[in-house]
Amino acid sequence: MAANKANIVILISGRGSNMMSIVDAVNDGTLDVNVTAIISNRPDAAGLGFAQQQGIHNAVIDHKLYDTREQFDQQLAKEIDQFSPDLVILAGFMRILTAEFVEHFADRLINIHPSLLPKFKGLNTHQRAIDAGEKEHGASVHLVTPELDDGPVVLQARVPVLASDDAATLAKRVLEQEHKLYPNAIKKLITETTLRTA
Repeated sequence: MAANKANIVILISGRGSNMMSIVDAVNDGTLDVNVTAIISNRPDAAGLGFAQQQGIHNAVIDHKLYDTREQFDQQLAKEIDQFSPDLVILAGFMRILTAEFVEHFADRLINIHPSLLPKFKGLNTHQRAIDAGEKEHGASVHLVTPELDDGPVVLQARVPVLASDDAATLAKRVLEQEHKLYPNAIKKLITETTLRTA
């Protein structure tokens, strides 16, 4: 691993399609970072198999083994800290994180959300955009703060909302854009900050 590259740790809960798009961008040379670890809170997360195929260190911190959210987050932070990450990437990580965890990784923790923030924070964003009569929808990569889906936006991708759209068709088009957006947002953060440039 090149010492001057930023180190990233990716957190997943399932298939990890956004994680795959980031690893693919690293493999094809469009994103110049070290993916040092992929960590899941679910032992059955399909994305772990992909990580193993790619030869990337992977680990499971099973949230069901911890009595409290705080205990889980403390163990997760301890695991992540071993890799000295410049960025911690939430890629379909289906856990609400404690304020202590978020503050521990302040300005290093990023998430992708399927709406044009600040619109439609939370769940069911595609149906809510259709119901609201939006002409445009999309995805946002943002820095994570203790308040859900509330941190500063790094980069957004937009798609038109078509008259024929239902939540599933709109979600599919947004996800296609997410796979381009996330690597670009990571590149933007690394380029515009002093991550690993010393």
